[in-house]
Amino acid sequence: MKFLKKYYAVLTGIFVFLIYLTTLAPSVVEIDAGELSTVQATLGIAHPTGYPLFTMLGHLFYLIPLPLSKIYQLNLLTAIWCSLAVMIFVYTAKLVLDNIKEFETEKLHLQSKPQSKGKKKTEIPKPDNGKFEIPELKKYLGAVFGGLILAFDKTFWMQGTSVEVYSLQLFLFCLIILFLIKAYLSKDNPAKIKFFNPWMVFAFFLALGFSNHMTTLYVIPGVAYLYFTKYGFNKKSFQRIALMFVVFIPVLALLYSYLPLRAMQNPVLDWGNPDTYARFLRHVEGDQYHVWLFSSTAAAGKQLSYFISNLPSEFLASLFICLVGLFYAFKIGKKFFIFIFITFLFTVLYSINYDIHDIDSYFLLAYVSLAFMAVFGSVWLLSLLKHSHHPYATPAILISVFILVQIYFNYFEDNQSDVFTFEDYTKTVLHYCSKNSILFSYEWDYLVSPSLYFQYVEKYRPDVTVVDKELLRRSWYYHQLNNDHPFLLAGLHPDVNGFLKALVPFESGGNYDSKTLEFYYRKIMTDLVASNIGNRDFYIAPELFDNEMQRGEFTLPKGYTLVPDVLMFKVVRGNNYVPAGDPNFTIRFPKIQTSYTNFIEQTVGSMLARRALYEMQFDKVDRAKIYIKKIKQDFPDYILPQGLAEVLEK
Repeated sequence: MKFLKKYYAVLTGIFVFLIYLTTLAPSVVEIDAGELSTVQATLGIAHPTGYPLFTMLGHLFYLIPLPLSKIYQLNLLTAIWCSLAVMIFVYTAKLVLDNIKEFETEKLHLQSKPQSKGKKKTEIPKPDNGKFEIPELKKYLGAVFGGLILAFDKTFWMQGTSVEVYSLQLFLFCLIILFLIKAYLSKDNPAKIKFFNPWMVFAFFLALGFSNHMTTLYVIPGVAYLYFTKYGFNKKSFQRIALMFVVFIPVLALLYSYLPLRAMQNPVLDWGNPDTYARFLRHVEGDQYHVWLFSSTAAAGKQLSYFISNLPSEFLASLFICLVGLFYAFKIGKKFFIFIFITFLFTVLYSINYDIHDIDSYFLLAYVSLAFMAVFGSVWLLSLLKHSHHPYATPAILISVFILVQIYFNYFEDNQSDVFTFEDYTKTVLHYCSKNSILFSYEWDYLVSPSLYFQYVEKYRPDVTVVDKELLRRSWYYHQLNNDHPFLLAGLHPDVNGFLKALVPFESGGNYDSKTLEFYYRKIMTDLVASNIGNRDFYIAPELFDNEMQRGEFTLPKGYTLVPDVLMFKVVRGNNYVPAGDPNFTIRFPKIQTSYTNFIEQTVGSMLARRALYEMQFDKVDRAKIYIKKIKQDFPDYILPQGLAEVLEK
């Protein structure tokens, strides 16, 4: 029993880690995983806000010689961060329960003015009516149950399966809250200020949080509430805050100095090229994403509706425990309840103003807040049958059943142990590109981001130049392309210089000419093909053909056309038949498909069907059959265009 009491938080973290291992992704997954794993492996610079702490810690872990693939090793680190976050959460929850009186009674405020001689300092009496007494076993069980409910929250769990900045951010959130609670509970004299005190430690971890992700901002209102509840609004309070900045600012500045220092060394991935003050500031502020922030009340309403509708699927039956905990926390620890309520509310109300598709991760601190309420809910449920022979057995079993239900259903949602789809798709696309060719795409989530990892880290087909069409709108990307592929823009200097000149006021927030920008942007895309097609094969991704080319926003040079070439379109001159390779590839799809894997399945099926139709145009029925058979064998859910299904009968 002593062992369990001593290591309850560690044991909970280990149990969670072992479960996470069974759902860990073996390879690169969708969205930013390829980019983020690349910057960790190569010490590059990620998209805004740069995430320097995430990058440097990830690189150190990457260097450890483990008998694992490097991408699996980096995915493993996310499981470690999330498991450590759970461990810290459990410890913090127990600390709160141990000191629950401090969150209900009025705090002692010592007078800052000198007292008259002969008079003793008076203290505000604290009630002691037994209201706050929680049996020790209930504290341990409540903290552990709350930690497990958090660990197997759907979105929290997902952060522990593949490379993402939010895994480290969750660990930092929990550390920040822990040291905030420790500082709040400290017995320092409000009238005296010492430099070495718990608030300085809190300031240090707060700086670490901001050096990883700006969602650290979400804790500030709740922190302010607890701080001023303890010290009040007075001169000494603000002097103590000023001292915290003495710790906070140097730590933050030191970590963010990584960005300009590394940018000066021209890493293979140098997003934003933040080697000047202006570019550094834009990068850290996430300037390019401001267009989606506070865009409209309609967008905020949509995101709020999503949060509310999605919430039951996050915790499932355990949400009941969270809701029960709201009332019990208010009853026995009003100040902690208010702190959590402020944190929850600010997180949700701020996040819903970010109009992006993958919004779930921005609600993570709200889920952490609810998990703290689950701690109180568990304690309350453990009191239901307190007069029975085994007072906690029945409610403990009930809570365990709720958690098991949560694990069972969210396991299938979060399990990425069989996700090889993005590796297979990216490597297949690169495989069918000819030597030293150029690939033009903006399939960031499915192709461009994964290609960064496989080309720069695994060195798979680094000869293929992958150009992101959307990133051509950014000045830093031309610097990146010139460094990595100096031949690419050699014939476009007048257009590029004109575009970059017109882009200056746009990126600096001044008045810009949108027509001039759009003119140069479209011309660069067309001339990119024209200036390179004589020396290298050029491939166009299907999304460009289906969207920009159909709308006339991107056109090929005169005399050129597109031919479906296995998974991409190949730019060719004239209308003669152009042969393509056999579709001898395998793309592995997970048992539980997502919208991202479904997209790849439909895209591959569509390109194979287009190739089959192309073969039929030249009466090459036998060649068409090869592609049709591949569709029916590997992509049975893809609906063949009219006429192709009958070809196999000929």
